[in-house]
Amino acid sequence: MSTPTIELIRRHGSVRHYKPDSVPADMIETIVAAAQRSSTSSNLQMWSVVAITDANTRVRLANLCGDQKHIVEAPIFLAWCADLSRLDRVCQLRGYRQVTEYVENLIVAAVDCAIAAQTAALAAESLGLGICYIGSIRNHTQSVIDLLALPRLVFPITGMTLGWPAATPALRPRLPLNAILHWETYDRRHEDQALRDYDRAMLQTGIYQGRQVPVPGKPGETEEYGWLEHSARRVSQPTRTELRETLGRQGFELK
Repeated sequence: MSTPTIELIRRHGSVRHYKPDSVPADMIETIVAAAQRSSTSSNLQMWSVVAITDANTRVRLANLCGDQKHIVEAPIFLAWCADLSRLDRVCQLRGYRQVTEYVENLIVAAVDCAIAAQTAALAAESLGLGICYIGSIRNHTQSVIDLLALPRLVFPITGMTLGWPAATPALRPRLPLNAILHWETYDRRHEDQALRDYDRAMLQTGIYQGRQVPVPGKPGETEEYGWLEHSARRVSQPTRTELRETLGRQGFELK
């Protein structure tokens, strides 16, 4: 079963090489306006986006985001932000005080922001543009907040490079559907097989370059470094441990 929209989604790949051509401002506005039609909790629209075209600012952002070259190369960088600041003003205008100190407040704003960003990504791709999400915008969050002059109760959730693809991006396989889709209750009966199948599929892409690693529980045996090993290593290390402190300074107390 397919539709033009589903086919567009299936063709998605992260673009990390861009042509030098600029993206017209009205095209950016069209993309963000499309994002505004996204689902949003209680119509509160708890997100904002900062569009950065200035080359010097993009260089500084690249430095803060792990020196990723495509941040400099892409003509546009979008900083997608959870935003409760605007609602503070709404409350002031009506004589109320906004409650912002609970975890739920951040979750709702972050979900709103992520939904809008993905709608924008689809809109951009429908126009022939390419995107790449930049989670490392949270590597040095306070510096990003300062650089973009984000006010209290605004927090960067993800970045996004945007521009004209220099080449068609490679499409990586995704986990088997039965590892993701559960009917009625969470069913793990096929999980191990699905994970092993996916590991083999990712090995065939060649992105891990034939590295060897020890086989867990089997001293002296080795196997190819694949998605299982790569992912296990990634999630077993702490990352961005200062985020809670930075969130607190921005007004998100997370009670």
